[in-house]
Amino acid sequence: MSSRMEIGFSLGSNLGDKIGNLRLAAREILAMEDAQLVGKSSLYETEPVDVKPEYQHLKFLNSVLVISSEVPAETWLERIGDLEVRLGRERDRTDKNAPRNLDVDIIFAGDRLIGSGGLTVPHPRWAERRFVVQPLAELQPDRVLPGMDRSVSDILNTLPGEDELIQLDAEW
Repeated sequence: MSSRMEIGFSLGSNLGDKIGNLRLAAREILAMEDAQLVGKSSLYETEPVDVKPEYQHLKFLNSVLVISSEVPAETWLERIGDLEVRLGRERDRTDKNAPRNLDVDIIFAGDRLIGSGGLTVPHPRWAERRFVVQPLAELQPDRVLPGMDRSVSDILNTLPGEDELIQLDAEW
C-alpha cells in the first residue's frame, strides 16, 4: 500500500430520491476498507450541464466527499464504478450526460497527477464546474490541486454564474 492521502469525490444525482441516493453513496464509500471521513460538503441544487434539452428540467443535487485512505486512486476508481452499478446506475452509451441516479467522480487523489487506465486525476473539468468547485471550496478553500497554481477558493471567485447553485439545508 502507498502512503495515506486525501481523496476527493464529487457526488451527483438527478433521478429518483436524490438525497437518499447521495446519502447511500456516501455511507457506502465510508464503509469501504480504509476510508476515513475528512469532510462532507453541503448539498447543492444545480442546473444540469451539457444535457439534451429534454433533460434540462432534471436538476442535480451535488456534494463533495473527502476521505483519507492508503488505497490507491486506481482501486477507488474500480470501487466507485462498482458502487454506481450496485446502486442502480445505468450508463447510456449514446448519451454520456443522460440523467442518472448516481454519478461519482474522483476530483483529486493527494498530490498525484494520473492520466492512465481510464483515470485522469485531478478530474479534467473540475475547475470549470461550479457544482464541484463550490462544495470543494466549502471544505478545503486553500487546497491547490496538482497542476494548478491557484487555490480552490481563488478558482471559485473567477467562475461565472453565481446564481446557478442553491445550497440546501437538508441533512444527509
